[in-house]
Amino acid sequence: MVKLYDEISRTFNEYLLIPNLSTPLCMPEKIDLTTPITRFRPGEAHVRLNIPFVSAIMQAVSDHKLAISLARCGGLSFIYGAQTIDSQAEMIRKVKKFKSGFVVCDSYLSPEHTLNEVLRLKEDTGHTTIAVTSNGKSDGILTGIITSRDYRISRDPLDKKVCHIMTPFEALITGRDGISLNEANDLIWANKLNCLPIVNERQQLVHMVFRKDYEAHKENPFELLDEKKSLLAGAGINTYDYQERVPALLEAGADILCLDSSDGYSTWQYDAITYIKSKFPKGYIGAGNVVDAEGFRYLADAGADFVKVGIGGGSICITREQKGIGRGQATAILEVASTRDKYMEETGIYIPICSDGGIVYDNHIAIALAMGADFVMMGRYFARFDESPGKKLKRGNEYVKEYWGEGSDRAKNWQRYSMSASKDTHFEEGVDSYVPYAGALKDNLSVTISKIKSTMSSCGAASIQEFQKKARITLVSPMSIREGGAHDIILKNKDY
Repeated sequence: MVKLYDEISRTFNEYLLIPNLSTPLCMPEKIDLTTPITRFRPGEAHVRLNIPFVSAIMQAVSDHKLAISLARCGGLSFIYGAQTIDSQAEMIRKVKKFKSGFVVCDSYLSPEHTLNEVLRLKEDTGHTTIAVTSNGKSDGILTGIITSRDYRISRDPLDKKVCHIMTPFEALITGRDGISLNEANDLIWANKLNCLPIVNERQQLVHMVFRKDYEAHKENPFELLDEKKSLLAGAGINTYDYQERVPALLEAGADILCLDSSDGYSTWQYDAITYIKSKFPKGYIGAGNVVDAEGFRYLADAGADFVKVGIGGGSICITREQKGIGRGQATAILEVASTRDKYMEETGIYIPICSDGGIVYDNHIAIALAMGADFVMMGRYFARFDESPGKKLKRGNEYVKEYWGEGSDRAKNWQRYSMSASKDTHFEEGVDSYVPYAGALKDNLSVTISKIKSTMSSCGAASIQEFQKKARITLVSPMSIREGGAHDIILKNKDY
C-alpha cells in the first residue's frame, strides 16, 4: 500500500526566523562559522570548514580556479568528476600546489607564438602574465615572461613573434624552488617587481609569486589549509569508475571525496562507500543525495562521512517535473537533521549534513543552517563569479555567465542520472542557461557572510551549533512574504 505523507513539502522561502535576545557575546565580529564536514565522535579529530560553504560538483562551477579562491576564503570545492581521471587529478594537484602565495601557472606560450596568440590567451584566461617556455608547455624550459607592459597593440604587429617582445630569462630576477614566501616577497619588494618566477634546477617554472597577492594573503585569515599549509581540495566521483578514479585522486592530494548522484539511496552508493572505506580507511567520502530519514540512515550505516540532502531543488534541475521525484528542501532538511541527531544519540557518531539546492536568497542559507544543516552546497551562487569555468558573455546591456546542469545534454554526465549510463535511454534532468555576472568570489562571499552573521547575532547565537539549538522558526503566509519586501511604494529608477 502506498505510504502517503500528509505533511506539506515546504521550501526555505516559507519560513522566517524569530529573534532571540542579542548580547555582546554574539556580535557579528565574534561569531564563529566553523563547522564539521566529516563524521566524528566527541573528542575525536575531524575535518572542519572555516565557513559553511562548498561548491557544487558541476562542470560550470567547480574547477581548480574556483577551488583555490573558495579555499582561500575558508570553504571547499568539490572539483567536478565528469572528466577524465587524469584531468581531474591534475586540477587537484593545481589546488594543492597553490600554497601561501605560490601560484601554479597555467598560461604558456612558446617563443615562436605571435602577439595575436598572446592576446587570444589573455582574453580566454584573463591572465596578463604569461610564461614563455621552450615548447609552450609547463614542462618546457623557461625562456622568458611576457606581460602587457612588453607590447603595444598600436605599435606592434599581431604577427610579431613572442621572442621579440618578451622579457628574456637572462633579464629576469627569479627565485629557486624551495624559497620561502617571506624570502620571495623580500625579492619582490627589493627589486620593485610585480611578479617573481620560481624555477627549479632544470630552469622549469614551478610557481609564480605576485606582488598583488602579498596583501591578498593578509586579507585571507580563514584559508582552509591542511597540515602542510596547502589548500584543501575536494573531488566528485561516481559509482561507475571509482575503483580507478579514487586512487588517482587521493594520490593527487584530494582531501575529501563526494559521490555525485541525483539519487543517493541506492545499493551502488553503499557498495562504493564500503569499498572506498575498506581500501582507504583514512580517506573521507561524502554521499547523497537523499531527502528522508531512511536515505540518511542507509548512507550513515554504510560509512558516509557526510550526507547531502536535496533532490530537484537546484535552479537548473528539472528532476521533479521530469520524474515526479523530490521534496521541498526545508522539509527534507528538518527530517534528516532530526534523524542525524537521533543517530548521534544511538551511536555516539555525529554525521554532518549538507543542504544541496533550494537556495535562492542569502537568507535561505541562514535558515538552512538554523534547521540543522552543517553547511550548504551551491551551484548557481558560485557560477556567477569570475573564477567559475563558464564563459562571460554580454547579452543586451548586461553581462552573464554560462551555467548548465549536470543533467543537461551539454554536460553529457549521463552516469549521474542513469543506472545504465547510456545516453540512448537518458532524458534531460537539467537545463542550459545563463546567470547574471556578479564579479569576484571574495567580494560577494564577504557580503553573504556578513548577512549570515547578522542573522545569527539577532538570534542570539555565536556559533552554528548554538544557532541550531536556539533558533526559533515560524511558517509564513504568501502575504507575509509579500509584506517582507518593498511594497506599496514607487521605487526610484537607479539610472536617474
